[in-house]
Amino acid sequence: MDYEKHALSAAETIFALRERIKELTCLYKIADLASRAELSFAEFMEEVIKIIPRSMQYPSATGCLICIDQVDYSSPNLEKSEEYISAPITVNNLERGFIQVFYQEAAGVSFLPEEEQLLKGVAQQLALVMERKGVEENNAKLQEQLRHADRLATIGLLSSGIAHEINEPLSAILGFGQLLDTEYELPQAAKKDLQKIIAAALHAREVVRKLMLFSRQVPPKMVAVNLNKLIMEGFYFLENRCAKQGVNIVRDLQEDLPEIIADPSQIHQVLVNLSVNAIQAMPKGGTLTIRTRHQDDTIEWQISDTGIGMDKDLQQKIFMPFFTTKDVDQGTGLGLPVVHGIISAHHGSISLESEPGVGTTFKIYLNTNHE
Repeated sequence: MDYEKHALSAAETIFALRERIKELTCLYKIADLASRAELSFAEFMEEVIKIIPRSMQYPSATGCLICIDQVDYSSPNLEKSEEYISAPITVNNLERGFIQVFYQEAAGVSFLPEEEQLLKGVAQQLALVMERKGVEENNAKLQEQLRHADRLATIGLLSSGIAHEINEPLSAILGFGQLLDTEYELPQAAKKDLQKIIAAALHAREVVRKLMLFSRQVPPKMVAVNLNKLIMEGFYFLENRCAKQGVNIVRDLQEDLPEIIADPSQIHQVLVNLSVNAIQAMPKGGTLTIRTRHQDDTIEWQISDTGIGMDKDLQQKIFMPFFTTKDVDQGTGLGLPVVHGIISAHHGSISLESEPGVGTTFKIYLNTNHE
């Protein structure tokens, strides 16, 4: 009898030792995967899903489900059952998901307490990986913002220099062209050519003006203005174009909006640039929504369309000077950079949300604090 007890005790010890080895192997393999920078998070999770069942008593009867930020990763042909263990995945005190491990109904076995502890350890490992990934993503975003700001500053200085160099000869071309047009009788063919020269010079002058705005060489003339009033006045000139293109205008303007200190002409420029972009994004018609809201010391101004939208790659580029998706004769690539420059000069901020096939929303934040 003592021999049988001893044999049973030895068998239990060997079994427990094997289970601990599997559990430690599981944690080691997950830690090793987490150190592999070449793996995407999805690839990392696919490998983790394969590792966890192997650490259980009965791997062939085990299925695993991991849900993170409402995205599921699961074992092939997962069969959920009443016999399962679960552990939450908590990152920075916020529950982001969970791990569940199931035994198939036909297996007729239960989980060990040690397996529950293992699952908690795995959940903690995944939380650390997610926390590190979040830090890396934030660092990457900050680096890109710094590079973007540096590019804007460099292009701003270059644009300012170009604008000043071009302005003087451009003014001469335009002045002498207009003088010839008004003071001299010219053959009809020559007069048409002269009109083309004047039109081209006026277009170039507008480009120079936008360059000056972008590089902030034209200081804003700040006065107290009501944003709702500027919007209503601005759309007086845009309504006809919207009607021709089948674009419905929705004005959702909060009443009793406090005044802001701003340059009316530059705010009008922002309205026109964003609205024209929105109209062009809806070639088959749609809805253009203008919304204002006030909270604390900030006014939020939104311009939304139901147009073609933009993918993530395009969203990263639209504020870059001279970048445009339009034909050469339809855009200079300065409209949105000018908007960005104006809002920055007003100590505000601008962001966008967009989805291909759904539409785009620009959000502008302006301060009502007049001090």
